[in-house]
Amino acid sequence: MIVHMRIDNRLIHGQVTVRWVGSLEANHLIVTNDEVADDPIQQTMLPLAARGVKTSVLSIEDTIKHCKEATDKERIMIIAKFPSDALALLENGIEPMEINVGNQAPLPSTKYKMVTKSIAVTADDAKIYRKINEMHHLTSQMLPSDSKKDFIQLIEDKGL
Repeated sequence: MIVHMRIDNRLIHGQVTVRWVGSLEANHLIVTNDEVADDPIQQTMLPLAARGVKTSVLSIEDTIKHCKEATDKERIMIIAKFPSDALALLENGIEPMEINVGNQAPLPSTKYKMVTKSIAVTADDAKIYRKINEMHHLTSQMLPSDSKKDFIQLIEDKGL
């Protein structure tokens, strides 16, 4: 069961391991991004940051394969580095119970607008977020205790 997908380019950090994993009762974190999965340093370091929670760092293709073969006992939280990673999963039949945008730090040499204090969105990102929202309602929620905000409304309010 995929209990949650978070789009967060910080990947695994304290909010994820302490607040989200506990709130969701997730027992398996999957970080999904092809470049991260191909980086031996991140393959080693990200599970250490997860503070004992089973963690996998997988390509998009391997994430799809794993999720389709997951047992009912697995409570999976997927962390997609970029919105394009999340869209690829959805387009290949992955169905999380919830999707939220947690953090997207600005990338160098991109034209972006800050839609919240921690989420930078480019015009291309906005198109991807709209495609995601066509398949699954997209919210923004930094912590489980925060109220959910309609993410598409946030990007529209910024003229994206």
